[in-house]
Amino acid sequence: MDKYRDFLGLGIAGNFALHLAQAGELEDFKNIITADEAAPKGMFPFYLPLHVKEAKEILNTYPISSSTIRLPDLHVNIQAEPEVALICALEYKNNKLYKITPTHFGAYNDCSIRVAGASKISDKKNWGENSKGISDNLIVIDKFESGGVMDNYSICSFLKRDGKVYAYGEDVELGGYSYFYEKLLDWMVNQINTQQDFGPLEPLSEYISTCNYPANAVISIGATRYTPYGESTFLKKDDELFVMLYNHSALSSHDILESIKNGNYDLANMSILEQKVIQ
Repeated sequence: MDKYRDFLGLGIAGNFALHLAQAGELEDFKNIITADEAAPKGMFPFYLPLHVKEAKEILNTYPISSSTIRLPDLHVNIQAEPEVALICALEYKNNKLYKITPTHFGAYNDCSIRVAGASKISDKKNWGENSKGISDNLIVIDKFESGGVMDNYSICSFLKRDGKVYAYGEDVELGGYSYFYEKLLDWMVNQINTQQDFGPLEPLSEYISTCNYPANAVISIGATRYTPYGESTFLKKDDELFVMLYNHSALSSHDILESIKNGNYDLANMSILEQKVIQ
């Protein structure tokens, strides 16, 4: 899974109601003022394709895998974060981001360290190789707006432990994101261009300039809510994680669970990320 080594890696914090509270991260953003109550809290880098001296060096380590999550050597809790990734083309004018065009979407795991008091969001997001996950079967976006293919998709996730399968994240339609489609694109362009080095946030436009204005990005648009099991369960060696984006007009929740149990996936109607937890 080396295809995104030249891409910028960005994520969004707080784009699904109640997730930050479940993740114990509300305190991190207490001083962040947003345009409206539903707005995401900010964006963070999880991978920089070139060295940026102002950023943490670990962000130069390519973290993406489609098959494994490697636990860090530290004794910390690691939690999967099921979400949607957008593969995007980036355009610039006058050294500012001008346009983001999503071309594909897929299942994504914004796996995170759960530790209080981290100075930046990114401190929890990249601890080395195989610390992030993206599906190797992505879905083409016909148009990133209402009436497009993404209207028909839902996201769910499961953890398989000791032979048993547990619902890890809630089963929700992608339209449940607080900011989506044009509203999300406009917000991201403005956020990337204006976000300052403040609290848990970092100056993304400066990072992009130092990275010579990457033409493409992987952008994860926010983790969805956990089930009670997912909220209280951290990853351990030999777990298997499944993040599924599925066409809910063609498949049911029952179909998805059965596909995990029998390993028979309808790839024409889903994007699946299956990762084994290793150490």
